[in-house]
Amino acid sequence: MEYKEHYHSFKENITLNDVMQNMEIKTYIQRVDMVMDIMGYTDHSSAHTKLVAENAANILKEFGYSERDVELARIAGYTHDIGNCINRNLHAQTGATIMFEILTRMQMPPHEIAPIVSAIGHHDEKDGIAVGPISAALIIADKADVRRSRVKNEDFATFDIHDRVNYAVENSFLEIDKEKKDVNLRLKVDLDICSITEYFEIFLTRMMMSAKATEFLNGKFHLIINDTKLL
Repeated sequence: MEYKEHYHSFKENITLNDVMQNMEIKTYIQRVDMVMDIMGYTDHSSAHTKLVAENAANILKEFGYSERDVELARIAGYTHDIGNCINRNLHAQTGATIMFEILTRMQMPPHEIAPIVSAIGHHDEKDGIAVGPISAALIIADKADVRRSRVKNEDFATFDIHDRVNYAVENSFLEIDKEKKDVNLRLKVDLDICSITEYFEIFLTRMMMSAKATEFLNGKFHLIINDTKLL
């Protein structure tokens, strides 16, 4: 049977709210937070996913994309780390597979599922690149979430470099200049806790990935630490 004959069975306007109410997604995201906590990783709870969702949406909104693309970016942002409920390794690919299955059951049209799962499957810096606007926005939003409150380890003496770098960031703000098409990640960093060199040791690959993702959107990415532009 032709695709068009099935088209009436798809739900065209699935929103982030629909996704957040899905019991499977709720359960898996809760599991992600538990697994990451046991492994000693920074916060991957709904606080992270909601922030990434809104920042990804805001990037596309400010860059002039459609309301529907903005909503798909929200969905991709909220669910991008769901694969961690299986394993940290290859979590982007397993997360994309999980969301493909769930969104299909939710009757989202394939032409909307495709950019979401592509974005999720390409968001990790180890093997990902921007493969579309939603993908680019997700990469930028995810890599921009550096903040003290993501550190769960309460014993400063046992901090590893990831804990220390995140803890040193007292304030972070992702600023979008739609006129210049600039994406500015502004950080206030306590240099007594973490040096600029240490920040780049951990985040250089992520910042370069963000820069390339912004270029995909025909914009420029800038990293500004303590009012000094470094990228």
